[in-house]
This record gives sequence, C-alpha cells and structure tokens, in this order.
Amino acid sequence: MNEAIVTRNLVKRYGRHRALDGFTLGVPAYSITGLVGRNGAGKTTWMMSVAGFVMPTSGEISLLSSGPFDASRHSGRFAILPQDSELPLTACPRELLVRYARLQGIAPGAAAREADSLLETFNLSDKAARPVRSLSHGMRKRVMVAQAFLGSPDVIMLDEPLSGLDPVEADRMRAFIRSYRGRSTIVISSHQLDDIQKLCTHVAFVDAGKVERIDTLSSITSQSGRVVYSLRRGPSDLPSLESLMPGLRLSWNAGDSSLTAEFDSAVAPEDLNAKLLPRLLDCGVVSIASGRTLEQAYLDR
Repeated sequence: MNEAIVTRNLVKRYGRHRALDGFTLGVPAYSITGLVGRNGAGKTTWMMSVAGFVMPTSGEISLLSSGPFDASRHSGRFAILPQDSELPLTACPRELLVRYARLQGIAPGAAAREADSLLETFNLSDKAARPVRSLSHGMRKRVMVAQAFLGSPDVIMLDEPLSGLDPVEADRMRAFIRSYRGRSTIVISSHQLDDIQKLCTHVAFVDAGKVERIDTLSSITSQSGRVVYSLRRGPSDLPSLESLMPGLRLSWNAGDSSLTAEFDSAVAPEDLNAKLLPRLLDCGVVSIASGRTLEQAYLDR
C-alpha cells in the first residue's frame, strides 16, 4: 500500500514519561485518517513530531517517502493545524492567508486569489478585513483551518479542526474536508468520534503512546449480530419482542430514540428484520443501521 506518512518505533521521552512509546503507523496516501484515543495517548505529540516541531528521542519518520520534515523538500507539500494555535490579534484574515500562502511558495497574485476563495468557502468574506481580535472563537478557528488548505498540500494534519464551530459551520467544514478525499492525505485528531466517523476513510486507535489498530472505517465499525433501529417512540413490551428469536437482546435508548438489537452472528440481519419490523411499525421506524458506531467500536476494543 502506498503510504504518505510512515513512522516506525517512534519514541519521545520527557524525563521518565514516554509520550510516544514505539509509535508505528503508516497513513495510506489520499486517505482521511482519524486518530482516536484518550487525552495523553500521544496523538498530538506524534503529529508535532511528523511536522518537525518535536524532536523524537528515537525512531524513524518518512514524510512523502523523503525522510523527516525538511522545509527545503516539503515546503508547500505539507500543512498542519496545531490544536492550540492562535492568530495575531491585530492582523486581518485576508492579510494572514495571503502571507501564509506566500510562505508556502505561492506567487503573490495566486496567493490573493486563493485567500479570497477560501474566505468565501468558509463564509468569512465579510470578515476579511476585520482584525482577528473582533472575531468569535469559531470564526478564528475557520481562518486557522483555511490556512492549512492553502495551495492544496499533499499532506494536511488537523488537530481538533471542528472544536468551537456551531452546527451549521461544522457541517460546512465537514463537507469541505470530505471534498479533499482522493486529492490530499488528511490526518485528523479529534475526541468527537461522530465527526471522525462522518469524515474518515481510515481510523487509528492510539493508547499509551502506541497504535493499537489501524484499519478502514468500514472494517472497524462493521459487526454482524447488531442492528440499530431509529424509532419515533419506544416499544411497550421488549420481552415480547425478544421472544421472537432465541438469543435476541433488545435495549431502548430514550435519549436518541434508538432500539439496539443484538443477536447470534450466524443470523442474517434480513431474517431479524422480517420478524421484528412488522411489530415495530406502530413505533414509527425512521431508519435501520447494521453494525456499530465508531464510539461503540472504540469502547468495545
């Protein structure tokens, strides 16, 4: 498999603590790969190491098949949004984006056109000349994400790109990021697993400075023996429904109006539906989904 980023046995020590402890990961080229793990698992340290902001204690890094980050080789081909990045408060979004584009090696005229295009895409054209200090947190975040896409780099790393965005702008941002599938390799670190599931083609589970698993999203979330029904109202008699099939277990979640059915993996979901759906029609069936969410997969690992 062609891989845009490869790290082998990466170790980063801070005194006795190992932020990275043999972190080995290959990120498939042109994928959108999500990093999932607890606080302190090593996700941000790994991203900073690949970007050249943190010097690993030991191990190997290869970015775009040409060794660790080097500005002379990777300028314009790599971009990153650090988690805790800030913008100069007195600068304006358009001014900043043009400056960042020039640093990426983009010619002056093209830099201005690209800055204007991204400001329009991110719904910021009317804020282009406003000082950063006058912008809301969500607006600043959109400017910071926009800078990572200047020049359409080959590799883009985003640390918590949707935090602080309202639902409308978050949906706009997800659509924009998805539009880069097959165009750039994107790595996203986020604790919002629903966002990871909506965006990513691949997912890596990270814990204690190591990668536990990397796989396609579909492989991680697929699971026979489980179907989730979204209903308008809950069933009145779960035991009666469970008696329709040996080993059937049903659980109702009033919070999201979902009925989860777990059953023998040898049973086809179609056979379960044939027995259960006629009894659920009065409950108002909204949708049916086989498998499990990324959050369930992560918690069940």
